This record gives sequence, structure tokens and C-alpha cells, in this order.
Amino acid sequence: MKTKTFCRVAAALFVLLMPGTAAAQIGEPYIHDPSTIMKCEGKYYTFGTGGGGLISEDGWTWHDGGVRPGRGAAPDVVKIGDRYLIAYSATGGGLGGSHRGTVLTMWNKTLDPTSPDFKYTEAIAVASSEDDEDCDAIDPGLLLDPTDGRLWLSYGTYFGFIRLVELDPATGKRKEGNEPINIAIGCEATDLIYRNGWYYLLGTHGTCCDGPNSTYNIVVGRSRKVTGPYLDNMGRDMLEGGGRMVIGAGNRQTGAGHFGRYIEEEGVEKMSCHFEADFDRGGRSVLAVRPLLWKNDWPVAGEVFKEGTYEIESERRGYALELCVDFVRMEGGMHRFWEKSDEPLQPLKSQTLEDVIGTWPKGNIDVRIGDYMFRPHQRWTITAVPDAGGYLGAPYYKIVIEGTNRALTATADAEVSTVPEFTGAPEQLWRIEQLTDGTYRILPKKVPGTDEELVLVSIGDSTPSLGKFDRNSDNSKWNFRDH
Repeated sequence: MKTKTFCRVAAALFVLLMPGTAAAQIGEPYIHDPSTIMKCEGKYYTFGTGGGGLISEDGWTWHDGGVRPGRGAAPDVVKIGDRYLIAYSATGGGLGGSHRGTVLTMWNKTLDPTSPDFKYTEAIAVASSEDDEDCDAIDPGLLLDPTDGRLWLSYGTYFGFIRLVELDPATGKRKEGNEPINIAIGCEATDLIYRNGWYYLLGTHGTCCDGPNSTYNIVVGRSRKVTGPYLDNMGRDMLEGGGRMVIGAGNRQTGAGHFGRYIEEEGVEKMSCHFEADFDRGGRSVLAVRPLLWKNDWPVAGEVFKEGTYEIESERRGYALELCVDFVRMEGGMHRFWEKSDEPLQPLKSQTLEDVIGTWPKGNIDVRIGDYMFRPHQRWTITAVPDAGGYLGAPYYKIVIEGTNRALTATADAEVSTVPEFTGAPEQLWRIEQLTDGTYRILPKKVPGTDEELVLVSIGDSTPSLGKFDRNSDNSKWNFRDH
């Protein structure tokens, strides 16, 4: 048992630490058809096909432990008031040529199976399909409309129509007399979300359940009405097979399906899905969490942050984060440009760490922001710290000057500085999250002496500090340039 556990951990860390790769969820994030991620009493939950689900303490390391009775397929979850409504399908999916299926809902006060309040209600059928129907009652998606409090359920597969019905948010039952509306074809595993006056229908297009050969990808259309029509960016109706790509294969993972949206706070959103085959995990189906970006009011999957050496550039003016050290001039290259020279051109050698490190102080060195010149005091190497845990979708990182162990750190007076050696202290661990506009926020795991969440800010063109995150201010936003 000990050997198996060690091998699993070692394999997870190997995937995490491969140079130049994007980090993936660690632990045992194995799931098919995951529900929207829910946070309950400080933990993250998602449920999948076949019953059960995953739990994470921090949103980064996942393990079995979620409990959902009823087995069946492709559940979804929404929180309504102080309760959680779970929808799942009992049968369906065109198995054996039959389109007979049922979607059911049930309630629970908590998702934590160790809580004394943990108890599911009896499941209630809210939608169904028959053998010869042009729809499979499977793959439910839930939307609690933030504009009017109405509750909607989409369901169906690519064997027929995607349909929409209205549920009662007080009971989870189907609204009496409510008839299904056809809203899409050519997809399955749909989810509905609302943003900025638009309703979005996200569906999973392509083939599933074929490991590395699965062609699953997630597409989207939008409408001003929850009932549709849902059109893509080219004006094609999803009832006629339209849909704009949100995420497909990449990073040695194929078969992206079952979209879920998680709003961390305004301006910081994540999306979840599964990949039907993770090549680095033996082709297993795995949970994935990505930044969710919005471009021209369309959802786009962001990239998982990749380890590497970067210029850390302030969105405020475009200046770079750098050490407060003397500028060391380079020799050569000073030709009189107005005088012709027949001398052969020789490439200039870039300034190296060895050229300048002797001029730097030995102790702590403050940081500032200045013109980027690809000099050693401006180049930051960012790598994951495997044993430091993480947050939703990513690990904590250390940020050091390239070629050294000099680490960026938060200070007790809510400033930023560097220390000569990285020790793994919480103030030296950094959370790097892509925002909905594509820029990033950078925040320490812990600021000494306070529990307040502060981010790296540019309070002046040349002055970095720590402050409250403001999604509307370029002071709070950064970019990573790989020069």
C-alpha cells in the first residue's frame, strides 16, 4: 500500500515538474463527466458519471470522497439559498439503440459526507425520453437565472435535440405544464450560464468514450433570451449545428467536455471540464480547471500558467519588475552611426548574471519597476513548489531571479522585496491567476501579520507594492513576457 501511494504521488509530481509544461491537477483527479465545481464549507466538490465524485481541500489536489446516490450519468449541481440541488440522468445516451432516459433531481443541505446535516432527499423525475424519441434525457445542466430567480434545466445528446425545461427553485420539480423547448443539435453535456445580458449555451461537440481518439470539444452560442435562439459568432443557430469553439485538445490532453463555470470574484473566473484522455496519466479521464476569459462577450478558455523565465510587466505602463540595483553598462556597440564602417559585424553578447552579481548587495534587495532591457536583474524564473499546496486550478509558485535563489517576498509592512534565499515561507509563495481580460493578478499566499488578501500592484510607474485587487484598475494587472 505504501509503495502504491508513493508511486501515485511521484507520478503526479513528475507531471507537475516537467520543464516547460503546464501544470495539471494533482492527486487522483480521475473523473468522467464532471459537474460544475461547488465550494461547500471550505472544500471543493465535483460529481461524475457512475456515482460519487472528487473532493479537494484547496482546489489543486483532488481525491475520491464525494458522495452522490443514484449512480447514473453526467450530474450537475447548483446552490439555491442554503441548499444544493443535484441533477443527474438515470439512463439514456443511445445505449443499445434505446433513447429511453430520465433526469432526476435531489437536494442536500451540505456536500460534506462527514457533516451531521448530510442527507439527500428522494430523487424526483423532471424530464424523460422514450425509445423512439428524438432526444435522450441525459446530461443535465442547471441555471439559476440571476436576473429573475427562475431555474432552468437543459438536457440531451447528439442523438437528437438539446431541450430546455423550467424547474421550480423551491422544490426542484418540473414546473407544472412546462413543455420542453428544442434549443440545439449536434452536441451534448450542455450547460447554461448568464453574463452581461447574454445567456450562453455551452455544449460538448464530437465523439466521446474513446480515450485518446475522442474528439470531444466544447462549443458555445448565445442569446438575449434563455429560451434562445442560441447563435454563434458567425450567426449560426445551434439548432442548425452552430457553435463557437471554447476549448479543444492541447497540452497532451484530448476530449474536452462537460463545461462548468466557477466565479471566484468579479474579474476572476475559472472553468472546469474533463479531458477524456490525459496522455501523461496513461490516457485516464481527468478533471481540468482553466482560467475563463471573456473576449468581446464570448467565453474563451485561458491557458494554465507555464513555468519559465519571464519579464513581469505591469499593465499600468508596460514597465518591468526589477531589482533595485545599479544599472551596469555594457561594453561595445557604440558605433558612430553616421560614419560608414567596413568592419565585419559581430553579435553583441547579452549581459550575464556573472557580469553584474558582484555589484549587488548581499542581503535583502528591494524591487522597483523600470524599462525592460533583458538584463539579469529583470529576469524572473517561476516554478511550482510541489509540497506547498495550491488553489483552484494551480499550484503555488516561487519567483526568483534567473540563475539565483533570490526570491520575491511579501513583507510585514505590505511591501514587496527579495530575500537572498528561497525558504518556502508562505510570504515567498505566489498565486498567479489569469483574469477574465487575459492579464494576470499576482498575490502572495500570506502577507506577514495580516489575513487580508493583497495582490501585487503598481502604485506608480516605478513603484510596486501590495494592495487590494481592483479588477477595473491596470495597477492590479500584470503580464508575463517570454523574451
